[in-house]
Amino acid sequence: MQGTSEPDVFVIAGNILSPLGKTTIENFKNLKQGISGVKEHTDLSISSSPFFASLFEKDEIFVSDNSHNYTKFEQLLIASVTDALQQCDVDPKDKKTVLIISSTKGNISLLETETYNAELKARISLSNSADLISAHFGFANRPVIISNACISGVLAIITGLRLLRSGQFKNAVIVGADVISKFIFSGFESFNALSLQLCKPFDKLRDGLNLGEGAATIILSTDKKYQGNIKVKGGSVSNDANHISGPSRTGEELAYSIKNAMTDANVEAEDIAFISAHGTATLFNDEMEAKAIALNGLQSTPLNSLKGYYGHTLGAAGLIETVISIQSLKEGVNLPTAGFNELDKDIGVNLEARELRANAGNFLKTASGFGGCNAAIIAGR
Repeated sequence: MQGTSEPDVFVIAGNILSPLGKTTIENFKNLKQGISGVKEHTDLSISSSPFFASLFEKDEIFVSDNSHNYTKFEQLLIASVTDALQQCDVDPKDKKTVLIISSTKGNISLLETETYNAELKARISLSNSADLISAHFGFANRPVIISNACISGVLAIITGLRLLRSGQFKNAVIVGADVISKFIFSGFESFNALSLQLCKPFDKLRDGLNLGEGAATIILSTDKKYQGNIKVKGGSVSNDANHISGPSRTGEELAYSIKNAMTDANVEAEDIAFISAHGTATLFNDEMEAKAIALNGLQSTPLNSLKGYYGHTLGAAGLIETVISIQSLKEGVNLPTAGFNELDKDIGVNLEARELRANAGNFLKTASGFGGCNAAIIAGR
């Protein structure tokens, strides 16, 4: 539980860079209009068959000055951080500012287009990309890299929360991104985890996920001048040790993360206005997540999944969905779940989309991933 001497951690800026827009406001506007970035694509460099995903335009440029030959992945990180930094007065050169980078695959797609040698081995490492991003902005400290399957984005926020609470840093710039390649697509395809249509989170006819590209940034600070801002109040991680690719069948381990995050944030079930679920639309993930939510008495709390708008953006997912949830809290809007039509009778969650009450205080964000990892955060007023 958060100690009385630990400082509050405020959200002071955020960005989402996705096929739905280059800023948080653009993205949220499109979401409120029910626009999805998930479309049918024909791209032989990714799949021999048409597929549904949320992808940027093939030759889209995100950084105008590319004298350092930044990859698409690195350009996304730079563009997202640039927009977020412009919203606040955080100085990357301040030794009290830390950069945290979240990704599951980074530059792995270079293996498909370049000759493998010692130089490429170094180039595809996440530490190489992290150093390039850090140098671009002039961060005084070495960056922290978080790469833990699909909880990476949420875990990056928890890492930032803990580093700031410790007093080691005053500001945390947290950014995540991933791009879709044949390597990634074929991996999910090998698990029969991909849907051949728009994904249907928590629906009785759900049959798999869609993949997506994107980046997002959240900047956190303990500076008391941000006293009125939304705060990250608590977070927790766990591992169910069930299977390398299959989630727990009971949901107890994600439930453990949710419970600990609520304890850390000092909130009860009735204090949570809505849940931003991981909601991948795979058969077992959604069932497990619903069980974990029910184990914490949250089965009636309004819930959504954003995977039908963005696809599964891997290392960016937790960050994108948290930034959208913060905007939802600010605007008092609980977004609907794209693709959802009829609830699975074995899943007891509340997918009702409605306006939030004026004094809605907090939301819960959950995530789960390969290897049995789970994470949860609480953020709110």
